[in-house]
Amino acid sequence: MTGDGKYDVIVIGAGPGGYVACLRAAELGLRAACVEKSDRVGGACLNVGCIPSKALLESSRFFYLARKRFQEHGIVLDDQVLDLPVMMARKSEVVRSLVDNVRKLLENAGVALIRGTARLAGEHWVEVTRDGEKTMIEAEAVVLATGGEPAPVPSLPFDGRRIVSSTEALDFDRVPEHLAVVGGGTIGLELGSVWSRLGARVTVIEMMPGIAAVADGQVSRVLERLLSRQGLEFRLRTKVTTAEVTEEQVVLTLDAQGKKESIACDRVLVAVGRKPFTGGLGLEALGIGTDPRTGHVLVDERYRTGVASIYAVGDLVPGPMLAHKASAEGIAAVECIVGLPGEVNYDTIPSVIYTSPEVAGVGLTEEQARARGLGFVAGSCPFTGSARARCIGDTDGFVKVIAHGRTGRLLGVHIIGPEASELISECAGALERNATAEEFARVVRAHPTLSEAVRDAALIVQSSRKRG
Repeated sequence: MTGDGKYDVIVIGAGPGGYVACLRAAELGLRAACVEKSDRVGGACLNVGCIPSKALLESSRFFYLARKRFQEHGIVLDDQVLDLPVMMARKSEVVRSLVDNVRKLLENAGVALIRGTARLAGEHWVEVTRDGEKTMIEAEAVVLATGGEPAPVPSLPFDGRRIVSSTEALDFDRVPEHLAVVGGGTIGLELGSVWSRLGARVTVIEMMPGIAAVADGQVSRVLERLLSRQGLEFRLRTKVTTAEVTEEQVVLTLDAQGKKESIACDRVLVAVGRKPFTGGLGLEALGIGTDPRTGHVLVDERYRTGVASIYAVGDLVPGPMLAHKASAEGIAAVECIVGLPGEVNYDTIPSVIYTSPEVAGVGLTEEQARARGLGFVAGSCPFTGSARARCIGDTDGFVKVIAHGRTGRLLGVHIIGPEASELISECAGALERNATAEEFARVVRAHPTLSEAVRDAALIVQSSRKRG
């Protein structure tokens, strides 16, 4: 579908912030257009991020279990052979099917999908360029949802072959012998886990004293121990100063608090985070401000930029660079456009690291609660006490509940263990309702389920409060 020039709202970008904003606009009766420069909708998340990485994580987990854990269940396989092209083809098919689904959603909602590169040409005008031809389209409001891109490291320039971003690391044609991962955050840990399970030696290099900085400190330390047990090697408080690239390898010079050494590897994944993608949008010409330090577009509480008719959401604005955060902001921005009280509760946005075990958290960590001077009670329940975890043979990790010491109101829940990504949703819902630990514990969970560990952690907190 193509547009004919004038709309109620134009959304630039068809990622999780953009396409969801378009669908909400259509629900509200607005005539919406979505401009996307790629031939595929879904943005980085669907095409080169969240979805392909999770497909590979699942496939590599099965391979790891077949090699390491099936015998515990009485399943003996004489040979475990990796067919990497088949694994990659499955990943691509998962992506393709979801891209088609998003396209159909937009079409069925009556959203005009306009292919081309967008540039702001005025308060209500967007110039779209495709194959050298320029078209002007107009709308009462414009929503910027162009997402982010991998952040570079000056000493490690991307070459797409030896020194790569997460995009290329999703499509290696063979398992690296030695993969160096620069950055111990979510992306580095997930993709490092994929290739480690498939047989690569993986060294994670992190400047900070610990990995998974977004996680609760106790969770982060346990995750490091468990991933080390799986074979990942961690070099903490270490930075890369130089990289020498040859035809066959990369030699990295590391600086660990003044102690220098070199390591050789055949691939380097730079995964130090992402940055807002604003190139070519024409922000400066309209006087739309950005943060000089981070590059984020400056918006008010209604997601409006300095130009009242132009809004920005997702990775373009401050906050965690998460697909579900972008979707929530896309919905809120469109609601604000039509005069509804659209808003996002950032205190209840969950985050997940899809390693094995998974890590998920929502609300305040123990460190954050302490930094705010809050009197709190924390309680943990290990999965070793979960009947369901015992049955599935996955008992590593725990559930940690943090509640206000005086009122009992939930402040945060942090999980490391099986199905943490699924368990965290009920915890986010409880925080959204301002539930207390007692109210949270009173919810009856099915037995045997992993969710019983969430209840038990809340019970431990409630008991501690009563004793206190």
